[in-house]
Amino acid sequence: MQIPQIRVQSTYGQIQINTQKPIQSIQQPKAQLDLQQPPAELTIERTPSKLTIDQTKAREDVDLKHISKRIEEAAQQGYQDLLEGMARRSQEGDELMMIEKGGNPIADQAQRSSEGPELQFNIGWIPSAGSVKINFVPGKVDIQVKRNAVINNTRPQKPIHDYQPGKVNISMKQYPALKIDFVNLTI
Repeated sequence: MQIPQIRVQSTYGQIQINTQKPIQSIQQPKAQLDLQQPPAELTIERTPSKLTIDQTKAREDVDLKHISKRIEEAAQQGYQDLLEGMARRSQEGDELMMIEKGGNPIADQAQRSSEGPELQFNIGWIPSAGSVKINFVPGKVDIQVKRNAVINNTRPQKPIHDYQPGKVNISMKQYPALKIDFVNLTI
């Protein structure tokens, strides 16, 4: 016996995908460097120190006097001796003028003239203490530093970026199909 049949035949659909890969390139050019460092400015001002030593008094103490000092002392001593001599002569004249009051003025004057002054001796320091005068003025140093900043004129470069996008093509490789048949059908 023949049984009626329905025959169904199907074909699956198939998709076809074609891809084209994207292309990308990136280049980074080097930066243009322009750095400058001006040198620092240094100024030094110096006031020299000053040392003075005055040993004039010490040299005078050991009888090493300058000629002008010797002349000045000799002039003063001569003037002093002149005044003392005038006073002595005036006094001796007054004694002789008053000879009638008694005494022996001529013998007294002769004795005073023949005797010198009494000499004294004592310990002394040559040169005397503090005769050398020392004066010191310290020097000064003033240092000024001016720091100069860095001059930076560096220019960065932008990257070179090239991009070509990829493509995707989708198409049907095989369309779906459905085929229906009827077999052994009697009407």
